[in-house]
Amino acid sequence: MSGVWVFNNKGVARLITNPTRESFEQRDPSPHPGTATAPGARPRVLVYLPSNHAIHSYNDLHQRLAELGWTPYRNPHRSNHLLQFHRSDDSSDLISLPKSFADFKPIHMYDIVVKNRSFFEVRQLPA
Repeated sequence: MSGVWVFNNKGVARLITNPTRESFEQRDPSPHPGTATAPGARPRVLVYLPSNHAIHSYNDLHQRLAELGWTPYRNPHRSNHLLQFHRSDDSSDLISLPKSFADFKPIHMYDIVVKNRSFFEVRQLPA
């Protein structure tokens, strides 16, 4: 049992494995389950800034990326569990995403943001 024990104001302890700063700031049970490394962390959403529209599906994302010049990358040697997009054959920019939108995580969102800084942003959902 490795981790950190945290006591609330009623003296009840809970074990936090892989603690983060967010997990220590959590005072009451959160309506958001978070993750194993960030208990209580709020879910995040990718937002397309020109329309202030949250991306809720790969159809939405594919449309926005196509508007910015990204096209599906057809690599015969690629893994079947990835969707990939690239800007052109002359560019080394490549966005790799899981095949299922259910597996679309903040790390994938930030990859899109870094490659399209003025068009996308990752936001926390309001509590």
